[in-house]
Amino acid sequence: MKIAVAVIEKKEDSEISNRGGRAPYYLIFNEKAELLEAISNPFAVGGGGAGIAVAKMLADKDVNIVIAGAFGGNMTNALEQRGIKYFEKTGKAKQAVQELKN
Repeated sequence: MKIAVAVIEKKEDSEISNRGGRAPYYLIFNEKAELLEAISNPFAVGGGGAGIAVAKMLADKDVNIVIAGAFGGNMTNALEQRGIKYFEKTGKAKQAVQELKN
């Protein structure tokens, strides 16, 4: 299982971004809350459709769950279409992943 977290910095203890589609970075963890990858979000700035593009990008990385402070409607629809679960959380990235395990 892979869990992606929208964050404001490219580090495990980063605060969760409140912008799912426009988060500057995504951290991808495994089910043990171990960091697998830190990626820049190429859709953080620019035109419309960021949430849909991010959902596709994360699906291409075999992500099963996405965590962000908030999601737009287009992003939630795109995640649902791809069978990806999503949760709105605040706080630190790694802590949020650990809380999912409990």
